[in-house]
Amino acid sequence: MTKTTVANAITTNYGRVAESGLSSDQQGIRAVAQAFGYAPHELESIPTEANMGLSCGNPTATANLKAGEVVIDLGCGGGLDVFLAAAKVGPSGKAIGIDMTPQMIDLARKNARHGTNGNPVTNVEFHLAKINQLPLAAGTADCIISNCVINLAPDKPAVFGEISRVLKPGGRVAISDIALKKRLPADLENNISAHVGCIAGAISIEDYEKGLRDAGLEHLQIIDSCKDLNAYAQADNQSACCSPTMDSSTLPIADSNCCAPQTSTPVEDLVHAQLTQLLNQYDINEYAASVYVYAIKP
Repeated sequence: MTKTTVANAITTNYGRVAESGLSSDQQGIRAVAQAFGYAPHELESIPTEANMGLSCGNPTATANLKAGEVVIDLGCGGGLDVFLAAAKVGPSGKAIGIDMTPQMIDLARKNARHGTNGNPVTNVEFHLAKINQLPLAAGTADCIISNCVINLAPDKPAVFGEISRVLKPGGRVAISDIALKKRLPADLENNISAHVGCIAGAISIEDYEKGLRDAGLEHLQIIDSCKDLNAYAQADNQSACCSPTMDSSTLPIADSNCCAPQTSTPVEDLVHAQLTQLLNQYDINEYAASVYVYAIKP
């Protein structure tokens, strides 16, 4: 399984999620977001399609964003955290979203145009790019956030280096991500669905800290949120964090049946059965954790 194979699977599956119509209007998707720290009033304040149940935390809740700041969201998806950040930094600030999936960027830009209650969000911008090659100048950001995405990046040292480069001196990091508490079983570690599902590509908490420190960041804290990763099951056959879609035609009949649509979403755009089976087979909480990551650029 090459890095290219994994990257293509990630892009394909998250592209399908972006096109699926999943949103906060669906109870399961809303429940996943709330389980990982989003308050109902936050979800009501942003475009409903910005939330597709792809979170493992709420980085804007702890980023201490202030009016006039520039914040960058690595792996912005449909713009969930970008829109929340934009409200905090206000019209004198800016929230910038980066994502490598064209469909996600298209959705985020559409969400910005439509806004909430017909009011466009104007202090945001979205860029199609990889998070290890940011199309931004050095010293752009006061704060960098990310939500369950860095685990997907094949070259994490490059990502950490880019974080350090684009932060202003004194700038800070507030990330939610998946990190490993111990090594995964071999069949889980080598499973493509587990890579797409934010588990197999995760690194240890110790390696996460070392990577940030090697990039020149200081005052590091990595805190286990103690959130139950099985909360993704609340999505009820809708897409959940780190469980983008698989075409059910590639699954055995028994697996395809468990993807029977319970909404108007096409079968191939629902949560894929393979990761559901992995979650049923393993106690993911034994191996991985949803963590809060904090750091400062000196």
